[in-house]
This record gives sequence, structure tokens and C-alpha cells, in this order.
Amino acid sequence: MKLISLPAPQLKGEVSVEAAIAGRRSRRAYGARPLTREQVGQILWCAQGITGPGARKRAAPSAGATYPMVIYVAVGEGGVEDLDAGVYRYEPAGHGLTMQFAGDVRDRIAGAALGQRFLSAAPISLLIAADYERTTGRYGKRGVRYVHIEAGHVGENIYLQVESLGLATVTVGAFRDKELGQVFRLPDELEPLCLMPIGHRQ
Repeated sequence: MKLISLPAPQLKGEVSVEAAIAGRRSRRAYGARPLTREQVGQILWCAQGITGPGARKRAAPSAGATYPMVIYVAVGEGGVEDLDAGVYRYEPAGHGLTMQFAGDVRDRIAGAALGQRFLSAAPISLLIAADYERTTGRYGKRGVRYVHIEAGHVGENIYLQVESLGLATVTVGAFRDKELGQVFRLPDELEPLCLMPIGHRQ
């Protein structure tokens, strides 16, 4: 699949870590204004971006550097400037996106998430999915816990970056796993862990 490059991440922002922590909130109302590629790229880099040589260091810690997380982005119609509606997969090695398939699936996401309609209004929704075998293959059953710990690290990184950009998000864990996996067309080895819709604050 063709890699759609994202702008290089910024390593210095205008909001301190302390201010982002103090201001972080779960927000479920989103404006219709599209996000920029710069914003999307910055958020994805904070979720799973490479921060060191050889792809062995990423923005979120991982047990044994097994990196079980895969991030998908569902882009609504007009949700991101210069990006078609569809479902994309974030590729850390190239800091880019590969389109999995075209189309606006926001209503289907909301349906799979027990009718939480605010998911239909967000310009994008991130799906944090996990390949448990990457971690349990090394650590056995204990690896399940490590995967969940890592998902928390990834989610908080997203929260704080979204806050520092003046945007809005919330973590959604209430959904029908199989149905949501079908919406995103996840491969069999991946399980959905949480959704994070993102948009401008209302």
C-alpha cells in the first residue's frame, strides 16, 4: 500500500506538560471544522511514533519493546484537510498512513459503540488495537497485563497532546468488540481496545 506521509512531528510546543495535565478533560462535543495533517501527525506520533534509532524506541513504553499496539484512524468526510474519508493505519516506521479502505464509517462506529452519537460528529476517531501475541509470546499470560498497561500509556499520551493542541477527545471503551473489528476490518490477530474521537472543541 502507498504510504501517505505526515508532517514531521514538533518536539517543542507552547503548552507545558504540567499545564496539559491540569487542563486535560474528557470532552464529547466536537466542532465540524477539519483537522490538519500536522495535527493528526503530531497526535499519532505521540501515540506510537519512533523516538530513537532503529525503531526500538517509541513515544509510549512497551514491555520488552514488543510493541503490540496498532493505531487506526477513521477519517470522516471533510474531517482532515487534504485527506479522503476512510480508514487508515498508522505506520510508525515511515511516520505515515496507509489507507485500508475508503468511506466515512463514523455512523457505523457509533452503532458498534452502543449508539454513542458523539462519535458520528468527531472529524476523526482513533482505534487503539492490540496484537496480544507479540507480548504474551514472550511473557505468557502476564503479557496480557502488560498490553493493557501499554494501552493506558498510549491513551494518556494522546490525551495530553490533544490538550496541548487545544482540541478535544475522550476514551471510549463501551463497544461490541466483534462489530467494531468488522467496521475497521481488523485482521484476525488484532483486538480493539479503545476508541478516541478527536475534534475541535465546541
